[in-house]
Amino acid sequence: MNKKILMSLCAAGAVTISGCTTVADMAGADTATLNAAATQGFNKTVTEARNSNTLDTSSATYKRIYSVFTRLKPYADQMNQTGTKFDWQLAVLKSPQVNAYVAPGGKVVFYTGIVTKLNLTDAEIAAVMGHEMVHALEEHSKNKVGAQALTDLALGIGLSAAGVGQTGTAAAQLGSQIGIGLPYSRSLESRADQGGLMLMARAGYNPQAAITLWEKMNKLEGAGGSSFLSTHPSNSQRIDAMRKNLPAAQQIYNQRR
Repeated sequence: MNKKILMSLCAAGAVTISGCTTVADMAGADTATLNAAATQGFNKTVTEARNSNTLDTSSATYKRIYSVFTRLKPYADQMNQTGTKFDWQLAVLKSPQVNAYVAPGGKVVFYTGIVTKLNLTDAEIAAVMGHEMVHALEEHSKNKVGAQALTDLALGIGLSAAGVGQTGTAAAQLGSQIGIGLPYSRSLESRADQGGLMLMARAGYNPQAAITLWEKMNKLEGAGGSSFLSTHPSNSQRIDAMRKNLPAAQQIYNQRR
């Protein structure tokens, strides 16, 4: 396919994920580059949080998040088809923000506010983390960086290989640099929803919790929303789609009991 045609279609959302990731590779945002940028940004995030005493390494909330993280990791590794082994790492930040993401290469960032404000169960934490892990495992950030590169190219805006250069804290910069700050497309969200259900079920968490999680998100959205919801649309259609995928995930969960 002619590169100009591919770029136009990708920007319009009319090609496959592989099409947009190819464009990202052409723009210099290949897997190795994105993973390296994410690692550098993650390390900066940890250092900044430690220096400001906002890195949580001992609270009850941290221990719950860490427990879910270690339980999901081996199953996430089984799902990894990127050809690159992930170096999974976790940073829990003391913050009222309702937010969480997983950067390329397995860098997990969780804000305590998403657990405390939503009063999440361990299974609901697994639903959040599993969903985000699938975004990383399927390299959805690469897809977004590619699409953003095309959009900016069409507008005549220069992009660095890492994507968007925004100001803010290291955690916010990490999100923006590897595309997390850009809204995911509906198709990528659906893939992460479905994959997240399967991942949490394989790890022994009841996938029904994904439904209650997004129901809580819907209530929060009505109360003013959150950072998490800015890139993760929460609506009834999304919940209905997850309900259709529940039987397969529930079967996996039931087999583990």
